[in-house]
Amino acid sequence: MLMGGCYCGAVRYEADGEPMFRGQCHCRECQKIAGGAENYFMAVPAEGFRYVKGEPARYTRPDLENPVTREFCATCGTHLATLSPRRKNAVIVKVGGLDDPSVYGGPQVVFYTSEAQPFHLFPEGVPAFEKFPPPR
Repeated sequence: MLMGGCYCGAVRYEADGEPMFRGQCHCRECQKIAGGAENYFMAVPAEGFRYVKGEPARYTRPDLENPVTREFCATCGTHLATLSPRRKNAVIVKVGGLDDPSVYGGPQVVFYTSEAQPFHLFPEGVPAFEKFPPPR
């Protein structure tokens, strides 16, 4: 089981099941959410994900076609998870919110390298794509 939460402790979550995917994204949207860095995340099964303390605030951009919904702590602002209309069976958990971030172990895929900043790093030997990787 994965456990995590926000910086101030107002929101906590648990996730049962094995992570479905580990990624590293360099798109501008993720850079904004991550404070300028790339975004490290894991997709976990939606049916095993639950908030066990507090309730996150949510934001969905109204001007985008098929926007994601960002879940974050309304008190301290920590970005916790993302819900995608393309992956309804998964919750995208931000690695920084995990109690034990070492379980991440590194990305399986790096994407949106076309929007990466000169100071962003790409792990050696990991497939990298200018945009999204091709569907599996």
